[in-house]
Amino acid sequence: MGHDHAHDHHDHDHHHGHSHGHGHSHGHHGHAHGPVDTGDWRYGVGLVVNLAFVAVEFGAGFLSGSTVLMADAGHNLSDVLGLAMAGGAAWLARRTAVKAKTYGYGKATVLAALANALLLIFACGAIAFEAIRRLNEPAHVGSTTIMIVAGIGFVINLGTALLFLKDQHKDLNVRGAYLHMMADAGVSIGVVIAGAAILLTGWTLIDPIVSLLIVVVIMIGTWGLLKDSVNLALDAAPRGMDVDKIRAAFLALPGVSAVHDLHVWGLSTTDTALTAHLVHDRTDGDALLAEAQTLARTRFEIGHTTLQLERGVLPDCPDC
Repeated sequence: MGHDHAHDHHDHDHHHGHSHGHGHSHGHHGHAHGPVDTGDWRYGVGLVVNLAFVAVEFGAGFLSGSTVLMADAGHNLSDVLGLAMAGGAAWLARRTAVKAKTYGYGKATVLAALANALLLIFACGAIAFEAIRRLNEPAHVGSTTIMIVAGIGFVINLGTALLFLKDQHKDLNVRGAYLHMMADAGVSIGVVIAGAAILLTGWTLIDPIVSLLIVVVIMIGTWGLLKDSVNLALDAAPRGMDVDKIRAAFLALPGVSAVHDLHVWGLSTTDTALTAHLVHDRTDGDALLAEAQTLARTRFEIGHTTLQLERGVLPDCPDC
């Protein structure tokens, strides 16, 4: 569980003659519902099962002469790499902060989510390229083999994705792993459907057409992940965090007349940090700090806050 500690230095003289109070609240989670255990067995299970399937699928494609199965095996391999990055980042995020990295390794989860999004886009590009090529150069497809192997792949990918379903809305890094596996499950079921249609109609162009439709679906889901991870990498406020509402909430505290130097950013894909200066006319600075910290933690789910109290309005405060 998180813990709070506050320090209020009353009547502390500064060069501009105003007194200051400083409060620090460090919760070990950025959400009121508790921490997400992202460094667990799920990544290991996903890695082992999917890596084994990649070997089986590639072997089946090679023996049957099916390029679509070998291509899908390459796409599945990108999932294995994505899971490895996500799991490694989750492990790094749990490491204790060191002298040179005072915030720890939480940002590794953001980098992994960003890499996952880019990897998905790259995979989509490869699928689209192959699909367009096959529109121009139709090839014979072993539909029965494709349906069986892709059906197994769908079960494996969907099962792996469901391991991350519960926490995918709490952690961007977990969401990256979840979307990656769901995307590949979509590819697999699309291949099954295409194989069945080809078996019934003999029209081989069904395969590249379905592949292009799947690419569109994957790209729609990936866009949000890419945007969120880029924003977090740039220390923007996390998705759903309204800075104006936070400012208004602080201003609504009794005795607070202005809020400036308000910054909100993600320490990781789960933890949010906030710093702000609160201008006030109260005499109970410790109580004000406690109220502001509780407000940030309970209403906005911000577990790391650093607040500075200032008496009176500063003359050089354009954003108060």
